[in-house]
Amino acid sequence: MPSNLEMHGASYAPNQVTKPEPVQAIVSKPLTLGERLWNRGEVRKGLLLVVLAAIWQVYAMRLDNPLLFPTFTSTVEALWEGVASGGLLSKTWHSIQILLVGYTIGLALAALLAVFAITTRVGADLLETLTSMFNPLPAIALLPLALIWFGLGNLSIVFVLVHSVLWAVALNTHSGFMSVSTTLRMVGRNYGLSGLSYVGKILIPAAFPSILSGLKIGWAFAWRTLIAAELVFGVASGSGGLGWFIYENKNQLEIPSVFAGLFSVILIGLLVENVIFRQLEARTVRRWGMQH
Repeated sequence: MPSNLEMHGASYAPNQVTKPEPVQAIVSKPLTLGERLWNRGEVRKGLLLVVLAAIWQVYAMRLDNPLLFPTFTSTVEALWEGVASGGLLSKTWHSIQILLVGYTIGLALAALLAVFAITTRVGADLLETLTSMFNPLPAIALLPLALIWFGLGNLSIVFVLVHSVLWAVALNTHSGFMSVSTTLRMVGRNYGLSGLSYVGKILIPAAFPSILSGLKIGWAFAWRTLIAAELVFGVASGSGGLGWFIYENKNQLEIPSVFAGLFSVILIGLLVENVIFRQLEARTVRRWGMQH
């Protein structure tokens, strides 16, 4: 009786090996210059800034009121004049110096408070109580008291800067410590780590994304608190940084210079965020594989 293969006209060879069909290779198409540029984040952000500057220019020209809203070109001219004369640069450097002092002190106190909170129950209760009390309190609201306590000097501004930095950084650092997995904690304990060595070798690397977020938030709080404080402090002492530069030009109705001062604040913010913090993130969080 013929088999099914013979009935259908097919032949069967027991030693016949079926050859696999050739796999077509996938040829990757090289990216064009425009696609390579578009894949770079700094190029996309630069284009967004150009679009915003164009919208600013068009709106100011249609409004046609330099005392209310100057054009982008007049603001850039005022910025260049301030830089060329040296006045804007000196006031900017004055603000940055005070900011670095207050920011550094705030980071040191936040680190001590977070370590105390993660190692002891009393420290955790203390951090929770203090942040509940002082974190909702605006830093600029403490400036009148600071002027009474420390007088008309940079120490008053440093005090409010420390307040603006301390609680944001401490909260984010402590939250990062608490989110470290139990496995990593057990590894550290099994290696005999305790105290500062346990915090430095286990908790800080594992919680660094949260710590970095706290650093960014603390810097933003400190920067805007500084400008607001200098608006008040500059009036009182007749000197100051960018805040005083903005207030002084407002009194003289030099509105393009006022916008130039505000533009300087924005430029410094972009520089710190996209250069300093971006490099810190690349050398830590991304290198350690915590972020793609």
